[in-house]
Amino acid sequence: MDFASYWKAVVDTMDEGLLVVDDHGTILQVNPAVLKMTGYREEELVGRRCTILNCTGCEIVGKGRGKDWCRLFRVGRVRAKQCFITARDGQLINVTKRASVLKDGSGRIMGAVETLTDISELVRKEQEISALRRTLSGRDGFYGMLGHSPAMQRLYSLLEKVAQSQAPVLIYGESGTGKELAARAIHELGPRRNGPFIKVNCAALNENLLESELFGHVKGAFTGADRTRIGRFEAASGGDLLLDEVGDMPPAIQVKLLRVIEEKEIERVGDHRPIPVDVRIMAATNKNLEELIAAGRFREDLYYRINVVPVSLPPLRERVEDIPLLAESFIAEVAAKSGKPIRGLSPEARQRLMTYPWPGNVRELFNAVEYAVVLCPEGEILPEHLPPRLAGRRSHARPARSQAFEDREARQRRELVEALIACRGNQTQAARRLGISRVTVWNRCRRYGVDPRNPA
Repeated sequence: MDFASYWKAVVDTMDEGLLVVDDHGTILQVNPAVLKMTGYREEELVGRRCTILNCTGCEIVGKGRGKDWCRLFRVGRVRAKQCFITARDGQLINVTKRASVLKDGSGRIMGAVETLTDISELVRKEQEISALRRTLSGRDGFYGMLGHSPAMQRLYSLLEKVAQSQAPVLIYGESGTGKELAARAIHELGPRRNGPFIKVNCAALNENLLESELFGHVKGAFTGADRTRIGRFEAASGGDLLLDEVGDMPPAIQVKLLRVIEEKEIERVGDHRPIPVDVRIMAATNKNLEELIAAGRFREDLYYRINVVPVSLPPLRERVEDIPLLAESFIAEVAAKSGKPIRGLSPEARQRLMTYPWPGNVRELFNAVEYAVVLCPEGEILPEHLPPRLAGRRSHARPARSQAFEDREARQRRELVEALIACRGNQTQAARRLGISRVTVWNRCRRYGVDPRNPA
């Protein structure tokens, strides 16, 4: 057997698909693995342009030859690029592509050779494992977050994706929805997991203290600065920094934060020497930053810098099916600390929890459970053990709903009405426009007394 016969035998027994194309992308040869992978016959591919496979990893430059046809001929090779090709029946096949140009003795490009490895089964298994992990984490805890509702499953999936990026993240959510837990999950899942995770509450400090807290200060910078102190940015270098309640950040600090994001360096208070920092910034807020921008209280340029990857946490009233799981988990935690033999919730108490609107979200639910465990001597928690607002009893000091909650409710109703008007009452289209589920649109219509057919 001559060399050519040996070479053909090797190519024909390869598990990877192999294509040889000329410098204009015309397929000259394919091996059996390509035919098996795509469902094409050899005569349907040979002599046709390689674009017949509709590879998402290809970048066609123009209609010339060589470097004027495809980017491969410009760069010389492709190293393990994951992409899709389209089979004869229209099915997308997930492949890893490797390619290299072929040159003659004088260095002139003659064509290229490509290998395609079908990784569809591997990707499918990874997706199944990821989905199973998220399902289990809904019951056992996803980095401190509990819930198996569709809203939480979508959130877990989003956090896994966001964690792989180095871009700034803005976490939206009402008070008590777990914004810090979401930020910590991003940190633990990301490439900076071995670095520090530092948090600073922008609403807890005045302008001067917040500046020192973020950027540090040198000795003598102000009265009481008896020693040099590093700030949170330096402490978080190599890791992640969470700016909680970023909507309350004073305007002067917003300007300095914008400079840090752009130049990746800080200056301590009382010093002018720049200090480089390597920090991924995450910000969290329960406020509508676009409304603050319109009111002149938040910088628009800073908003676009920190809102590269937005993450929105669902309020508890929009994932009611998670309430029993959360409540039972909190009961076990609080009862273990108190030593009380509490078995769980009675059906009536569970129903009370699931019909309450929870303006304070998960934090309010935890406080309600803690209250109930204190009142319940043993056994099951009954409705009379719940706080007065849940048990149906009047409280002598019943707190009014906060102005922030009232404003949020008014804004949600306005946005709902505007979306329904724009979509002519179509709730599915309105849900897509608002970025929420159709069930949530229906729930809001019922809560706000809005008729989808006549929203105005």
